[in-house]
Formats: sequence, structure tokens, C-alpha cells
Amino acid sequence: MEKIKITTEYIKLESFLKLASLCMSGGEAKNVILDGLVKVDGEVCTMRGKKLRGGEVVEFDGNVLTVENEN
Repeated sequence: MEKIKITTEYIKLESFLKLASLCMSGGEAKNVILDGLVKVDGEVCTMRGKKLRGGEVVEFDGNVLTVENEN
């Protein structure tokens, strides 16, 4: 499981997919989220503005990533 560090309290799911290089654009991220292809903590999430905080796990396209606060 790969850890992706954030420097803020939270990051929106759409931005997280771009930060982790799983999507190349916001439009692509929006589409994969709305299509139900992304899971957060094991459940499908279709809210692209979902706020992710440290410890949450994101799954997409065979990748499993953990959000980690840098603090």
C-alpha cells in the first residue's frame, strides 16, 4: 500500500487522484469518481469533493493508496 503525503488538514478526492498521478486532469478525475470507479475506505464514493484526511484509504484502477498527513 502506497502512502501519499498531504501538507494540509484534508484534500478533496478529485485533487487526491491528480496528486497521486492516477488521473491526468480534473475532468478525468471527475469522470472516474462519478462512474463509481473509486473506493474510499472500501466503499464506492461518487462525491468528487469528498474531504480525505490522514489514514483514509483510496482504491482506484488496482492501486491502493493511504492518505498521510505530513505533520
